[in-house]
Amino acid sequence: MTPRERFTRALTFQAPEGRLPIIEWAAWWGDTIKAWEQQGLPAGLEWEESLHYFGLDPLYNIAANTRGAGTPVPAHHGAAIVTDEASYDAVLPYLYPQKSIDELLDRARSLRQKHERGDIAIRVWLDGFFWFPRTLLGIEGHLYAFYDQPELMHRMNRDVAAFHKRTLEALFTVLVPDMVGIAEDMSYNNGPMLSRDAFNEFIRPYYNELIPLIKSSGVPVLVDSDGQIEDMIPWLQEAGIDGVYPLERQAGVDIPRIRAKYPRWAMMGGYDKMVMPRGEAAMRAEFERLLPVMRSGGFIVSVDHQTPPGVTLENYRVYVSLLCEYSHRAAAR
Repeated sequence: MTPRERFTRALTFQAPEGRLPIIEWAAWWGDTIKAWEQQGLPAGLEWEESLHYFGLDPLYNIAANTRGAGTPVPAHHGAAIVTDEASYDAVLPYLYPQKSIDELLDRARSLRQKHERGDIAIRVWLDGFFWFPRTLLGIEGHLYAFYDQPELMHRMNRDVAAFHKRTLEALFTVLVPDMVGIAEDMSYNNGPMLSRDAFNEFIRPYYNELIPLIKSSGVPVLVDSDGQIEDMIPWLQEAGIDGVYPLERQAGVDIPRIRAKYPRWAMMGGYDKMVMPRGEAAMRAEFERLLPVMRSGGFIVSVDHQTPPGVTLENYRVYVSLLCEYSHRAAAR
């Protein structure tokens, strides 16, 4: 089977042939690569070269940037560039640029031949309707805006939904991706950062606009949210979402518990990165924890967020070797 076939079959609960996908949806931090280059990794590898080096299946992420050149930059991480309707109007000329869509189409065309052969799988990134307003309003201002500026929140989400529809309609004329991921980060260590009522008022209406368009081409839709996401799964299911990632163990996410409660819920990630510096026995134990869910389908194991610099190059080689072993064991059922 091709890497693309393995990826799509795994996400859609189809029986694997030979093995499951061996991928990293987000792979590693830049500082991790710098550390590994000091430990023997060839310097300056391009993305696909690094995947080949480690023996990973290629999963490409493509996107149209919602911000164009000249968009104001926050004073620091989490700071605001928009505080009210007037300041949103001021940055609006820099947002939702057609140039971003054109660049995405150029990228898709450059990958189309590999994609059609099945050599690569492709996922599309969309800024979500919790995520995107936060990038403009800042972390604190965004949370207040649910209550203090609801009209502005809806205006932003109407605008970004319209941009995403333009993007997807154009992209689907070039190629149909294998997955759409909506970036949200709606949860933290102890659960969701908004109520179910707020989700239904501010997030779900825009899912209702986009998801039918995506699914009309047969593409699964997953939500990317850090933190403890389990309480949100019923909300997401009702909105037509097929699954979630990255399923961070340090936030208390329990993959077997999710599978028991939601047998047809797709998942990607879930492997506790904190065990990786502890050696092969600890890494093997983590794979044993996940193996029954791997065998149940609809689950692609990957590090539950980027591999951190504390994981050595040798640690990572052991991890990939075990990932390969367990991907075969899971397919053998």
